Amino acid sequence: MTAVEQRFREFKMPDVGEGLTEAEILKWFVAPGDTVTDGQVVCEVETAKAAVELPIPFDGVVHELRFDEGTTVDVGTPIISVDTDPGAGEAAPQAAPAAGEAVAEAPAAAPESEEKEGRQANLVGYGAAPASTKRRPRKPLPSAQRSAPTPSAAAPAPRAPAPAPAPARPEAAPELNGSGRPARPLAKPPVRKLAKDLGIDLETVTPSGADGIITREDVHAAAEAVQAARETPVAAPATAAQGRERRVPVKGVRKATAQAMVNSAFTAPHVTEFVTVDVTRTMKLVSELKQDPELAGLRVNPLLLVAKALLVAIRRNPDINATWDEGNQEIVYKDYVNLGIAAATPRGLIVPNIKDADAKTLPELASALGELVGTAREGRTSPAEMSGGTITITNVGVFGIDAGTPIINPGESAILAFGAVKLQPWVHKGEVKPRQVTTLALSFDHRLVDGELGSKVLADVAAVLERPKRLITWA
Repeated sequence: MTAVEQRFREFKMPDVGEGLTEAEILKWFVAPGDTVTDGQVVCEVETAKAAVELPIPFDGVVHELRFDEGTTVDVGTPIISVDTDPGAGEAAPQAAPAAGEAVAEAPAAAPESEEKEGRQANLVGYGAAPASTKRRPRKPLPSAQRSAPTPSAAAPAPRAPAPAPAPARPEAAPELNGSGRPARPLAKPPVRKLAKDLGIDLETVTPSGADGIITREDVHAAAEAVQAARETPVAAPATAAQGRERRVPVKGVRKATAQAMVNSAFTAPHVTEFVTVDVTRTMKLVSELKQDPELAGLRVNPLLLVAKALLVAIRRNPDINATWDEGNQEIVYKDYVNLGIAAATPRGLIVPNIKDADAKTLPELASALGELVGTAREGRTSPAEMSGGTITITNVGVFGIDAGTPIINPGESAILAFGAVKLQPWVHKGEVKPRQVTTLALSFDHRLVDGELGSKVLADVAAVLERPKRLITWA
């Protein structure tokens, strides 16, 4: 490592979760010229799971912030450079390319002023990125502008193109369209494949080859034109709904949620079962628990008892608490329950989980639920709190929804949807009476949970909520 590399250190975007590949820079807390110390938070980033503050692991003076706020950066990419020895003065410019590096396509020598200006910022380890050795193909110059080969060139002298072989049988001249061009664009098979790979319609390409043949360069030029058109804002026509539409980039939590839901929906064969249950006794118990001194100051609501009912059902049917290991072709049964609670936040849906929820008392579970919901609403949920879940509850009832077909959280085997509790006519003790009724829906992965097991779990949850005394007799 050179002295310059030792002096100017780079802080790279770390993997702050489990296998995350990118993060968005939400806010910088420092600027070039600021002094930073080991452990000081320099920025806040949003991963696919949560917003996280990043501390820098060394001392120095901020030399450069590599990316603006709002930029999504791949893990492992340098995001900030720090001068760890600011008293050493200016660093030496970057060294010239070593012998043997590709220079054949280098441009003509620039004026000295331009050359200095282009070099002075390119210090070792930071600054402008070195040119890639992969160069885009250059368009051929017209024949009149091509330079003749030098005598020392090893390439053989150009030969006149061989005449095309005569066709096996007479063919009609190519059909022309209204513009005088062949109805079917003329191009060699490799060029047609290139156009297909780049998504270019050969009908739209202007040929430059002899006899109207489309060349590779023509296809590349068309692709560049299409890309430029995509990047150039287009004025909306007068008939468009100007000012009445909003476009928001899909990134961060919402992007990760979308990808996870698609993967789950098209990987795990979902089965959803429903049950409607009288929860009048449960709602009465909730009211009583709110007055219990043991639960004073804690969040007591119907979701608390739904969670406890699901934990009881898992204890009675432990095989529901498992995951499918595709790589090893194994079912992994888990002797602990990390209970996920789907939470809607300003940044999108997240699913933090309560670790070892099955081992908690009712007051401990109430405390954990309250903390989980509060942290999620404030946007302070950490990646660790959203990792390792085993089964999830989604409370759609808070939105007035009766039921749904929830998608299983990736890596889990089941998810329980808790619908709205409504006063409905219900047959109770042989008479029709108004009762508090709700609908439960359980989606499960049919690769490892068959209909019998899924039905037993859902029936047990319903039974506990119908007669909450079973929380004692079944515990």
